[in-house]
Amino acid sequence: LERLHLQTANFKRIGVWMDWDNPYMTITNDYIQSAWWTLYQAHEQGLLERAKRALEWCPRCETPVAAAEIEFWDETDPSIYVEFPVVGRDESLLIWTTTPWTLPANLAVAVNPAFTYARVRYRRGDREGTVWVLEENVASVMEEAAIEEFEVVSKAAGQDLEGLEYRHPLAEDVPAQTRFEGDWVHRVLLSDTVTREFTGLVHIAPGHGPEDFEIGRKRGMDIFSPIDGTGRFTEEGGKYAGLSTNEANEVIMADLEARGALFLRGEIVHRYGHCWRCNTSILYRATDQWFVRVTKVKDRMLAEVDRVTWTPDWAGSARQHDWVENLRDWTVSRQRYWGIPIPIWECKEGHMRVIPSAAELQGANGFVEGMDLHRPWIDEVTMACGEDGGEMRRIPDILDVWFDSGVASWASLGYPQHTEVFDEWWPARWIMEGLDQTRGWFYSQLGAGVVSFDRSPYDSVLMHGWVWSPEGEAFSKSRGDALTPEESAAEYGMDALRFYNLKAAAPWDDFAFNWDELRNAHRALNILWNVHRFATLYMALDGFQAEAVSGTQLKERLGAEDSWILSQLQVLIEEVSAHLAVYDLHKAARALEDFILRDLSRWYVRLVRDRTWTQGESSEKTAAYLALHHVLLQLARLLAPLTPFVAEAMYRDLDGPLLTVHMEDWPAADPILRDSTLEAQMTVVREFVEAVGKLRQARNYKLRWPVARCAIVPGDREVAKALQALRTTFLLQANTKDLQVTEPGASWGDRTLQIRVDRAAIGQRYGALLPDIEGA
Repeated sequence: LERLHLQTANFKRIGVWMDWDNPYMTITNDYIQSAWWTLYQAHEQGLLERAKRALEWCPRCETPVAAAEIEFWDETDPSIYVEFPVVGRDESLLIWTTTPWTLPANLAVAVNPAFTYARVRYRRGDREGTVWVLEENVASVMEEAAIEEFEVVSKAAGQDLEGLEYRHPLAEDVPAQTRFEGDWVHRVLLSDTVTREFTGLVHIAPGHGPEDFEIGRKRGMDIFSPIDGTGRFTEEGGKYAGLSTNEANEVIMADLEARGALFLRGEIVHRYGHCWRCNTSILYRATDQWFVRVTKVKDRMLAEVDRVTWTPDWAGSARQHDWVENLRDWTVSRQRYWGIPIPIWECKEGHMRVIPSAAELQGANGFVEGMDLHRPWIDEVTMACGEDGGEMRRIPDILDVWFDSGVASWASLGYPQHTEVFDEWWPARWIMEGLDQTRGWFYSQLGAGVVSFDRSPYDSVLMHGWVWSPEGEAFSKSRGDALTPEESAAEYGMDALRFYNLKAAAPWDDFAFNWDELRNAHRALNILWNVHRFATLYMALDGFQAEAVSGTQLKERLGAEDSWILSQLQVLIEEVSAHLAVYDLHKAARALEDFILRDLSRWYVRLVRDRTWTQGESSEKTAAYLALHHVLLQLARLLAPLTPFVAEAMYRDLDGPLLTVHMEDWPAADPILRDSTLEAQMTVVREFVEAVGKLRQARNYKLRWPVARCAIVPGDREVAKALQALRTTFLLQANTKDLQVTEPGASWGDRTLQIRVDRAAIGQRYGALLPDIEGA
């Protein structure tokens, strides 16, 4: 509970809105029973089975590891080439491996039937021999082995090597190797999975790899896996019994060398999988586990992937679809102590019973109503076998934590124990997680949902990317360079951190954290706050009270500049709404920032500042207050999902009508307040004012010095109309006494200094600007 409260406090500081008083917890009895019910649905459909498979295994945790839990990084391992002597011939099969410890469990060698293999005679010092190698890799293999004397004496298609028998090079050290029987034991077999890497001959150990396991199972081989749960060789490992896989590597390589079977020993740096809990290198071992056979419902899962809306689209059409297309049956059992106990009871005769809820345990020995369903208490509950009368005890395993997460959408609603909230809220309209969850949470929910309800438990997905360090590397808590939200927001606040993250990149794209960009986000929000404080300060001084008015009533009381900012606001509302509808959060945030900085702060406040400083009552001042109040209140609503704290503070200062801005409906653009003609005209005026500023700067003529006249030769009639319509705005902002809009070629007199503006500076269509800067 302490960790729960800490996590809740962190989420609240970030500004995450949830039902914090009723968090769902996987440790509750209701949640456990939801997971039990789901497993029972798999059992009822014949999808639950116990079987031996070669699985990813953590020797420290002594349990299988889900593919989604494996973390990869570079590691240095042995890289060895080993000769397997062909029976009755003076030649060998040359295989390559990075796991010498799997060689004691070797039962076959695979070649690709479509490849061509070369029989190569070589000499290296006093050693000579003949080996089979993939034809196209002969030169590279010999070069790596520093062999200069070699020749290809014959060639054969892979299919022609099928059935070739070899002697296991470690048979003397692993006596169990002599007991295996079968048509394919210690023989060459064909497999399309063999690639063109290294020698093109792959050693097959069915007990130590999923692909090897399938090859061995299809050909009736024993699944030999002489490794225990701690990663040490069992007695079946012969000479290597008691050694860990790492310890055995050195001994095995020495034995191979002593027997003349070690063709080449080296090292390789490659990406290797590690347990997500303890960072231990994983291994593959054959083990008895419980599986949900999702391969039987793969087509239905693929159909649901196609039905769900994915953002971005490739998250579903590529990543999730490919993951499901290549799925294996779901290993749902774990040999751990803490977690949701698997609800399977068995007797000594092998009869089993799957329990869907605690109600099914009524009358069982040791069961008490309301008891904790975790271990060790649930392990004390026994019942009589319905078939032979013997005692049934629960199997000791717990469920895979990804099964816990897969049932979250209905378990969090208490289903099937409670149906009211479930009927109202399920399925989830929308979920969000990182790009790695195509093999994790997205997948586990999909599988559990199809098994339980024949559908995905969600209708749409937003996949988010990762935030990297400023150096472009992954943050790491274990390395001590992780950046917490509290640290990054300590100086600039949570809203600045949120705003920066939202506008930095598309939600599904990765980006490198940048302190300067965080400062820029803070600056933008600070500018907004300054505008807000400017407006509310002068409103309070003048006793201004906002009133609810219609768009028509509002427009009637506004001047051109006020109408313009409200029209721009309607454009913003439409733009932000459209972006959010398709999860283009970055575009929505950038549109808000542009409006705040460019339209509201740098232009509109500049236009109306003088009005707010006038003494006494004024219709123009009231119009500015009306416009500012309306704009800021709507901005608070638009910003609420992005920067909730600033939005809430603004809303309260503006006396918003509801308890909180987060209870407001989403704003809708008011067509009455939209004036596209006025928007275009103001754009013309703004660009000419900017051009005047550049001319002043070029002539070192300060803005506070008024000019006698600005003469403009417009590019077309619309430009002329705009300048005439907003003449007062132009005169004030350009700080000029007069504006003349004239035809090209007009005479300006001897005293007029004509300065022609580069058209590119103000837009090709606006013509030339000719200010008179004398006699001011």
